[in-house]
Amino acid sequence: MKNAARLRMPGALTALVALACLVAPNQAAPNPPEDAKQPLPVFGAESSLVLLDVVARDKKGNLVRDLTANDFEVYEDGRPQDVVAFNIIDNEATAGGIRVPSAQRPSGETAHPAPVAAPAGHAPGQGEPAVIAFVFDRLSTEGRDQANKAAHIYLSKGYVPGDVVGVFVVDQTLHTVLPFSTDLNAIRDAFEHAFMFAQTAFATNRQEARGKTAHAMQMEDDMNKLQATAGAGGGASQARTQAAALGAAIVFTHMQASMARTFDRLERDQQGYASTNGLLAVVSGLKALPGRKTVVFFSEGLTVSSAVEEQFRSISAVANRANVSVYAIDAGGLRVHSGTQEAREELNQMTERRLRSFSRPSAGGGALTRDQERAEDMLRLNPAAKLGELAADTGGFLVTDTNDATDGFRRIQEEMRFYYLLSYAPSNSEFDGTYRSISVKVKRKGIKIFARKGYLALPPLPAVAAAAAVPVRSFEAPAVALLDKGAHPSDFPIWARALSFPEPARRGRVPIMVGMSVGNLTFQEDVNDKTYQADFSVVASVRDAQGTEVDRMSQHYPLGIPADKLAAAKQGDVLFFRETDLAPGSYTVDAVAYDAMGKKASVQKTHVEVPAVHDHGLALSSLAILKRVEKLSAEEQGGDNPFYVGETFMYPDLGAPLHKSASRALGFFFTVYSPDPSQAPTAMIELEKGGQVLAKLPLTLATPDSNGRIQHAAAIPMDKIEPGEYTLKVTVASAGQTASRQTHFVVES
Repeated sequence: MKNAARLRMPGALTALVALACLVAPNQAAPNPPEDAKQPLPVFGAESSLVLLDVVARDKKGNLVRDLTANDFEVYEDGRPQDVVAFNIIDNEATAGGIRVPSAQRPSGETAHPAPVAAPAGHAPGQGEPAVIAFVFDRLSTEGRDQANKAAHIYLSKGYVPGDVVGVFVVDQTLHTVLPFSTDLNAIRDAFEHAFMFAQTAFATNRQEARGKTAHAMQMEDDMNKLQATAGAGGGASQARTQAAALGAAIVFTHMQASMARTFDRLERDQQGYASTNGLLAVVSGLKALPGRKTVVFFSEGLTVSSAVEEQFRSISAVANRANVSVYAIDAGGLRVHSGTQEAREELNQMTERRLRSFSRPSAGGGALTRDQERAEDMLRLNPAAKLGELAADTGGFLVTDTNDATDGFRRIQEEMRFYYLLSYAPSNSEFDGTYRSISVKVKRKGIKIFARKGYLALPPLPAVAAAAAVPVRSFEAPAVALLDKGAHPSDFPIWARALSFPEPARRGRVPIMVGMSVGNLTFQEDVNDKTYQADFSVVASVRDAQGTEVDRMSQHYPLGIPADKLAAAKQGDVLFFRETDLAPGSYTVDAVAYDAMGKKASVQKTHVEVPAVHDHGLALSSLAILKRVEKLSAEEQGGDNPFYVGETFMYPDLGAPLHKSASRALGFFFTVYSPDPSQAPTAMIELEKGGQVLAKLPLTLATPDSNGRIQHAAAIPMDKIEPGEYTLKVTVASAGQTASRQTHFVVES
C-alpha cells in the first residue's frame, strides 16, 4: 500500500486576520455570526434561522429596489417556508461612473437586518465596506490579457474607497498576492504581479489524439482497399504485404491515441483539483467575516472531470455556508472554437469509430461505454458549464462570450451593495447533513431572482470556532452531522488507529488508518450497466484536548463492480490511510464510515499522544501491534512511509481482536529516534494483564542509521497468551534519557 494522497484543504487564510481588522478598524474583530458558518444560507448563532440574500432584476437587467416582504415566497425542498424577517441592505456607492443609488424603501420596511445576523457593535451589511477576493485561475497568455483588461475596469470604474480587496493566483497551489487591503495602489500592484505570475503550462493532448485516430481510420480504409485487391492478380502478394504493414501501423497509432487521451484525462484531473482546492481555501477563509462576501473568479473554464466532480460540488456547499457569492468571468473572451464544438468533434469521431467496430467480430460493448464516458467528459470543457453552475449555485452569475467586462462589473458592484435579506426558520429542523434545496419566487411578473440554491443541513458552530473550522465537503456532511450530534452508531464493524512518529524533521507526524469490510456495504444493481453500485465515505475528525476540531481527512468511495466480480469484491477490505501533522498534546480521532445507499454508519474512536521532543532528544514512536507484513516492490522500497522497513511493509492492527487460532505469534513494531547515532539504545518490552506484569524481556536494537532512526519489529509467541485483555509496553533509554509507549489489545481463542 502506498501513502495515499492527502485530501486536506489549506487552512483559513492568514490574510483574513488583517482583513478583520480592516473591516472593523476601531474595535476588536467581531465574532463572526453563525450565518457566516452555515451552508448556502446561514444559520444564526442563537437560533436556527436561515439567512438568504436575494438580488432581483427586471427584464432589462436593472435592479428592482421596491419589493416588499409580501412579494417573496421561499421554498425549501419544495415546501413553503415562513419568512420571519425581511430587510433591505443598501450601501450607496459611487465609483468611476458606476452608481448604485439609494434604495426606495417601501414604507414599513426596515433598513437593517435582524439581530440574528449582526456581529458585535454594528448592523451587518449596512454601512460595511465591500469584501471582494479576486482569484485568477491558471490562464493562457490570451486569458491573462482579458483578465488584465477586466481587472483594470474594476480599478477605473468599479472601485469604491474602503473596498477590502484580496488577490490570489491558483497554479499548482494557492498563492496570496495581496492579503486583503484597502490601499488602491497596493491593489493595482497586486493585479500587475498576478498577471506576471509564472504558472505551470499544461499542454492539451485532445487534438493530437483526434488526429492520430483520424489517421488510423484512414489507414484502415487503405488497408481494406488493399485486402480487396489481394485475392487475385499478379500484385496480390504485394497487396497482402502492404496490408499487413498497415495493420501493424494501425495498432500502434490507436495505441498512441489512447495514450494521449489517457494523459489528457489525468492532466485535467490534476488541473481540476488545483483549481477547486484553491477556491475552497478562499471561500472557506472568508467565512470568518459577517455579511455578504464576493469572489470574482477569472478562469478559461473549470476543468471538472468525473473524478473532480465531488470536490467541485463542495465549493458551492462551502461558499454558501460562508455566505460567499462567486462571480465567474470567462477570461477566454470571445472564442473562435468553443468547448462545445470540441465535444461535438469527439462525439462525431466516437460515432464513426463505433460504427467501424460493428464490422469486426471481436467488437463488444465495453468500447462504446468508454467512448460515451469520454464524450460526456468532453462536454464539461464548455466554460459556461461549470463556471456558470458555480456562479448560479452561489447567487452570482457568469460573464462570458465578451471581451469587455464593464457591464459585468457594473452588475457585480450593484449586487455587492444592494440586496434583500430574508430570514426563515426551516420547517425541517433536523441537522442531518443532507442537502436542502432552496428556491425563491416573487409574485410580481417579469422579475428574475438571483439567490443561493441550497445548503447542507449542519448545526451552527460556536462563533469562536467558526474562523478556524475545516470546510465541510458535501460528501462529508452526513458523517460530520453525526459527530456534531454526539451520535456513535455501530451499524457495521470498523476499526481505527492513529499512531505518532516524532521524526526529527516532522515531530508531529501522525498516520491515521481506518479499516472496514466491503461485504458490509449496501450494493444496488444497475441493470443497464450490469454492475452493482456502492457509495460510501470515510471521515476522520481530529480533535484536541479541548474538543476543537484541528483537522479532518476524508475520502469518497463511489464503487461500480461488475456483477460477476461482486462476490469476490465483498471478501475484500477497505483501508483508509492519511497523515496529519499535530502539535504536542493528546488527541482524539473520531472515524466515521457512512454508507450513503444503505443510510447507515459506524463511528470508532481512537486516541493518540504526540510527545514534546527537544532538539536532539530521544523520541519513540507509538507501539503498533502488527496484523501482517508484505514485501514491497522495488519501486516502493525507500519511500517516505513510516511503515516501510527495508523490503517490508508493516500493516498495523487497527484494534480488532487477535485470534490464537489465526496466528502463532504476536508481532509488534516501533521506531526509535536516537540522540546518539554512535550507539544503540537499550530497550525493554513488558506484557501486562490486569495491572500485573506477566513477562519482561530485553530487546536488542540495531545501531541507528545516518538519521538516528532505528526501526524495530519483533514477535512474542502466542501459545502462552490466554484469551483476555492485555497491555504491551516498550521502554527505551539512551544518553540518560528514557521514553515509553504502550498499546492495548484483545486476544480471543
